[in-house]
Amino acid sequence: MDPLDALTEIAFLLERDRAIRYKSKAFRTAGEVLAGLDPAVAADPVRLKNTKGIGDTTYKVIRQAQGGEVPEYLAKLRETSSVAAKSELRAKLKGDLHAHSEWSDGLTPVELMVDAARRLGHEYLAITDHSPRLTIARGLSAERLEQQLELVATLSDDKLRVLSGIEVDIHDDGELDQTDDLLGRLDVVVASVHSKLKMDARQMTRRMVAAVSNPHTDVLGHITGRLVEGSRGTRPGAEFDAKAVFAACAANGVAVEVNSRPERQDPPDDLIQLALDAGCLFSIDSDAHAPGQLGLLDYGAERAEKNGIPAERIVTTYPVEQLLAWTNR
Repeated sequence: MDPLDALTEIAFLLERDRAIRYKSKAFRTAGEVLAGLDPAVAADPVRLKNTKGIGDTTYKVIRQAQGGEVPEYLAKLRETSSVAAKSELRAKLKGDLHAHSEWSDGLTPVELMVDAARRLGHEYLAITDHSPRLTIARGLSAERLEQQLELVATLSDDKLRVLSGIEVDIHDDGELDQTDDLLGRLDVVVASVHSKLKMDARQMTRRMVAAVSNPHTDVLGHITGRLVEGSRGTRPGAEFDAKAVFAACAANGVAVEVNSRPERQDPPDDLIQLALDAGCLFSIDSDAHAPGQLGLLDYGAERAEKNGIPAERIVTTYPVEQLLAWTNR
């Protein structure tokens, strides 16, 4: 087995399983180091072992792969890595409108996210790093977003369209946390509440209705903000008049996100049913912060299928030109 492929697959599986960040990072670092080594150094066990960035575990993986084996670490991960149930809907998804890179709080460069999306067979991927107010996540200032747009514009090829985007924070009054000019230049705008989740229900309703009424908003991200499991603990979701919010989404053609992260399971099933009844569109997104987490779409598709969301109401089943016609509506 190719050693670099082994290291990359291990990192991908660890990321998909939402393992502690340093674990996947170690394998990605080792892969970067290995890719840059002189072949003679890579083939010499002593020099390889003494190479900075190659640890005991990654060294063993490389040596086993060089010997023609599937490394033990990878074989075990393949057996134990969690996967969602197969769904017919998953095969209909053509892309992902919510993914982060190291420009904000993601783990890897945009290029690695794009490469992973290509390997998964995506037709498109939107890079949606955070907006300025979310300082804890290194949200992008207008200047940094301008710089990222220049990079994103160079990454598409005939297999994958890389879309410019943002996960823009929704201010307390419903305003979006970026300039109108920049929002108007993006392919995709995901608007999300990240603060004051305990706000009074009436105020939260006004806040969210104002955000989805903004003509720049395409997707309402992780609508309740709840956490139901995982390393960050649990927290209840925001309270609001869901019927009013979904009516505004339907009226403005804004898609309700089915967030694929297992720790979120957002929206809850009862809200998905209300959104269906309101006539809303949906977007199944990974909210990936590392390449392997793009594979979390499996979970989102499984939940959407169980809740009876028709494929034709899911914007991420659209071919890219249809998708862009919708975001430019």
